[in-house]
Amino acid sequence: MTAPLLSITGLNAVSDREKGQPILRDVALTLERREVRGLVGESGAGKSTIAKALLGILPRTVRVTGGAIRFEGRDLLVLPPRALRDIMGSEISLIPQDPQTALNPGRRIEAQLTDGLRMRRGLSAREAHVRAVRLLEEVHIRDPERVLRSYPHELSGGMRQRVLIAAAFALEPKLVVADEPTTALDVTVQKQILRLIRGIQQAHGTGVIFVTHDLGVVAQICDSVTLLYAGKVIEEGRTADVLAAPRHDYTRALIAAGPRYDRPDAGLKPVPQAVFEQLRAEIGIR
Repeated sequence: MTAPLLSITGLNAVSDREKGQPILRDVALTLERREVRGLVGESGAGKSTIAKALLGILPRTVRVTGGAIRFEGRDLLVLPPRALRDIMGSEISLIPQDPQTALNPGRRIEAQLTDGLRMRRGLSAREAHVRAVRLLEEVHIRDPERVLRSYPHELSGGMRQRVLIAAAFALEPKLVVADEPTTALDVTVQKQILRLIRGIQQAHGTGVIFVTHDLGVVAQICDSVTLLYAGKVIEEGRTADVLAAPRHDYTRALIAAGPRYDRPDAGLKPVPQAVFEQLRAEIGIR
């Protein structure tokens, strides 16, 4: 049996800013090769903290107090800084949430796409340029030469997000962390971006951790899903199974709370207070 691409076991973290308040509680999950796993939950559920721990970019006020994050058998939490830097960007990469702030406004797109190719792959300026053109073509950008000459402010939000996707896949990583990459986009562009990420992921055989608060997005792109509340895994499984037959009351309540496009006049259903009380009792939150 092939070992998973990523295995997180017993991951615990606390916030020093909140006097040692737990923010991750014995989190465990796996990601197989070529799989897209969604991390879904409300704000503060811990999904972004898991992603940052995986990427080695936790803020100083957050401390991991136990557990392991094994990427191809290597525990990222104990690797020396230089070894971790060698992995990040080349084997593990990130699609950030906001393309407006992720791209350097003072540099042309070509420089931001080719730096990694030249430094990590040793390509010449010409070779990196050719590769950058192909990357933009892969994310369906018309006139890539013009875009490479452009500054970020000269592109639309959807175009900037496509550039970030191209950058994330530039070094052909084995794992991509997508941190709510469609939050800042309108619904039409969001659908296009999700299709684009899925298509490139399947073409490259990449594993993806997809962070989102939207179960509708999970249904569109994720093979499996991990649902979190207050840093605790509440439910996980194949996406189709979880959405069709959720086992936990919280999962059922979240699904019921979503908008129904087939019933536009039905209104929204908030998660009942009794469900939150049940969750706090299960987790041990007073």
